[in-house]
Amino acid sequence: MSVVPHEVNRLNIEVAGGFDDFCARYEALVPRIDPAAIPGFVERQTPWDEVVAATEAAAPHGFLIYWRLDMRLMALAGDQGRCVTYLMGNHTIAERMYRHDPAAMLYAPLRTVVCAEADGPTRFIIDQPSTAISSFGIAEITEVGHELDQKLAALLKTLDVPVPSVLAVAP
Repeated sequence: MSVVPHEVNRLNIEVAGGFDDFCARYEALVPRIDPAAIPGFVERQTPWDEVVAATEAAAPHGFLIYWRLDMRLMALAGDQGRCVTYLMGNHTIAERMYRHDPAAMLYAPLRTVVCAEADGPTRFIIDQPSTAISSFGIAEITEVGHELDQKLAALLKTLDVPVPSVLAVAP
């Protein structure tokens, strides 16, 4: 058994536009994975290079949404905020960490949140990939974390969202 303390940067980014508008823009740029894709690849024993090509075609900005949960249930308790949480990632990128330590899947896919308090601004929130992933202490995994930082920065630019300066820092 071991305990690994680590510090993670949480990126809490205020975005322009309304909650529904931002969710729609985000989901347009980060499409949902076809639920049959991964089981289909496994059943057909698809060669890895074909999995990579199919994923690149499906994820024009490098990421796919694996799961989405709208937290509307909280309104039943009288809460006025809005929140949708997502698992966003790319299994072909994740594999480059998995080969060094399968436990790296603790941080893949990445968890993101779009939320807004009642009468408050809409925010996009994600933990900075490299700060979480570097906790494994394996250079090859940390390198993928920095690559994910860069892909996240590019996605934020495409969404016309401010890019936190920590994402622009070279590893």
